[in-house]
Amino acid sequence: MKITRRLTKKIRVGDVFVGGYSPITVQSMTKSRLKERESMLREIKSLINCGCEIIRVAVPDQESVASLKSLILEKVFTVPLVADIQFDHRLAIDCLDIGVDCVRINPGNIGRREDLSKVIEKAKTRHAAIRIGVNSGSIKKDVLEKNNGNIVNAMVESTLESVELLEKHDFFNFKISAKASSVIDTINIYQKISEKTEYPLHLGVTEAGPLLPGSIKSSLGLGILLSEGIGDTIRVSLTDSSLEEVKAGYLILNNLGLRKYGVDIVSCPTCGRTRTDLKSLAVEVYNITKEIKKPLKIAVMGCIVNGPGEARDSDLGIAMGNRKAAIFLKGKVIKRVEIDSALDEFKDQLQILLDG
Repeated sequence: MKITRRLTKKIRVGDVFVGGYSPITVQSMTKSRLKERESMLREIKSLINCGCEIIRVAVPDQESVASLKSLILEKVFTVPLVADIQFDHRLAIDCLDIGVDCVRINPGNIGRREDLSKVIEKAKTRHAAIRIGVNSGSIKKDVLEKNNGNIVNAMVESTLESVELLEKHDFFNFKISAKASSVIDTINIYQKISEKTEYPLHLGVTEAGPLLPGSIKSSLGLGILLSEGIGDTIRVSLTDSSLEEVKAGYLILNNLGLRKYGVDIVSCPTCGRTRTDLKSLAVEVYNITKEIKKPLKIAVMGCIVNGPGEARDSDLGIAMGNRKAAIFLKGKVIKRVEIDSALDEFKDQLQILLDG
């Protein structure tokens, strides 16, 4: 099945286009605080090296604005920078003045419409983008009451109110997120918003949880929406490293055929035919390949009999037997080697692929 993406308006966030038929971008938010300069520098550099295409940072106070300004002046950010603002619209204006590419505004806590209007006008003069970020945990009480406590309808209404205000100011360089911690609510919210507006959508399940459950929740929510053609940029929100968020994001897009980036590892779950410690081998292969950005599909199989056939579309594979291992390319065995030398041979063949 080929996914047909829904056409949305194309906007610009720094040097990256979001929406239209632009590639679906993967982004993350730093876990470090801006006041923790060295930690923040390390995280930013690691995110960029990992392939993060848009970086968001929390800006809770004026001291953070000053810290962010120094990083911008030092040209630390080589990808678009989004300042995440809550409660105080003046912080958004200050961040736009120091040169951020985009500000994320939460309509549920930013204050009066007049305050948001000031942010919009500043973004216009700075040729910056705005992300309207509605969150299920911070919907205005009057909107929630008006919708009889229905989170989905309240979030859709809150989102469309903000869209109307932005359009009133003739400002169109914005994207929308409307995240809930419930997978089902998140899906329903984005489906409704997608029907009612053509602006690009930033997908995510908010507060998804630790690495394993959070990745599963995000894969379900984002996967269903993306398969329907909904979504222009994604962030996997995990109580874990921001690098894991980026990796999870690419895995979701890769497995849906929406991006080709990095290594996709296929490994069998093992069974009674397995005679080697395949789990350790799979971990070793993962560690060897995790920094590779070239799109490759690699198989780690526990049985020589079925391994190559089951992973015939892999670029490179290794299948373990009792005493011998098979190295295969595109489902065809090219070498049979001793178990002890199998990993070294795999590394050699991998390098050939990377050099080719």
